[in-house]
This record gives sequence, C-alpha cells and structure tokens, in this order.
Amino acid sequence: MMMTSYRGKKLTRKTEDYLEAILVVSLEKGYAKTRDVAALLAVTPSSTVEMFIKLDKMGLIEYRKYEGVRLKSDGLEIARTIKFRHDTLFNFLRLIGVNNDIADRDACKMEHELDRETISAIDSLVDFLGRDDNKGILNDLKRYRE
Repeated sequence: MMMTSYRGKKLTRKTEDYLEAILVVSLEKGYAKTRDVAALLAVTPSSTVEMFIKLDKMGLIEYRKYEGVRLKSDGLEIARTIKFRHDTLFNFLRLIGVNNDIADRDACKMEHELDRETISAIDSLVDFLGRDDNKGILNDLKRYRE
C-alpha cells in the first residue's frame, strides 16, 4: 500500500481519497455528511465513519456524530493538494481525448503516485494547450489519433 507523509502524519491513498471527497462534498453542499462522502466514494457509511474517526484522531478533520465533518487546516491543505492533482490530471487526459469516465478513474489512480514536479509540468502543458492560439495542436492530435 502506497503511503505518503505529511508533517509527520502517515497518509495512505485511501486517507487522501477521503480528504479529497470531504472537500468535494463540502464545496458542493457547504457541508459534508457521512452519507454524502460514502456515496461519492462508493463505500458503506460504516466504513466512512471508521475513517472519519481515524482522520479526527490524526487532527485532519473535526468529526461530530450525526452532524458530519469539517476539514481542519492541515486536512484542508492536503485535500486541496489532492484535488488540484486530480483536476490537473483529469484535464490533461480530457485534453488528449480520453472520455470522462476513464479520465476520472485514471486521474484518481495517478494523483497519488506522480511527483509534484510532474504534476506541475502537466499543469503547465494543459494551460499552454488550452490557449486559443494552440487549438490547432489539439486538432492535429485528434486527427492523428483517428
């Protein structure tokens, strides 16, 4: 199991996924409840509660039974980083013609594995290729792939 470290906290891919899901749900609804996070991650509410308790003990979230969760500052920083990585990879994959479902699934896998420098380079490439004066490059790629 892949494990990263953040300010002395050991984070698994699963831990990062939960933090990202809490952020995504919170941005959409203004709050994050167990059922919403569980639905987004396609897991059971009971396993979600177990992870919430673990994240709360790590100091990354504030969990209140029946009320939901709130990201604390460290948890928010990690969640934003993972979401940025996911969004960057998703946008890159869409840009090169990968369909939404596959791009989302693959971005989820890659967001945990790639080096910060690689993500930064991909983000620059997405930004560069997204400029209006570079639309021809994307059209050429599309024709090449066909």
